[in-house]
Amino acid sequence: MKRDPVVIIVVAMVVTVMLVFGFQMARRSPRGGVADAGPNMKGRTAPDFTLESLDGKTVHLSDFRGKGVLLNFWATWCQPCKIEMPWFAELQKQYGPQGLQIVGVAMDDASPKEIGEFAHDLGVNYPILVGKEAVGDAYGGVQFLPATFYIGRDGKVVDKVFGLKGRREIEENIKKALAEGQSVEAQK
Repeated sequence: MKRDPVVIIVVAMVVTVMLVFGFQMARRSPRGGVADAGPNMKGRTAPDFTLESLDGKTVHLSDFRGKGVLLNFWATWCQPCKIEMPWFAELQKQYGPQGLQIVGVAMDDASPKEIGEFAHDLGVNYPILVGKEAVGDAYGGVQFLPATFYIGRDGKVVDKVFGLKGRREIEENIKKALAEGQSVEAQK
């Protein structure tokens, strides 16, 4: 039985891609195995971090206390990220006056210049920070992109979502984040 060389090449390529993906996941996973969605963070205070924005400013998550925050981990190679980022720009315009702050964290090997150009091309109107793996790990690991955390005005995680969701679901989570901890905002 003679084997078709094209089939052998395709199988070899698939096996190679699986191996590369497996090594990448093992490298990123704290246990060196299958990635998980991290601990249940709902109701817990979101881990604070210090990251640099594309314009060189130092940004802390705690800078946004008193606002509802949509914290989005993304990358330039992430196709679902390209779909949701223009939605985020529209939602920032719509809900910003009510206290929403969307913050993008680029978990990417691209240069800040490339990240900035990518974000500009998608109409991003919210801060983009250059991510670090330690920050992703603090959020339970973000092996799957996009990864979005909705944080109430009191700094507590309201919800987390991995992967692309519909705009309506994103908007509902934004409303929950804005409602959570409103007494904190009222005390200011």
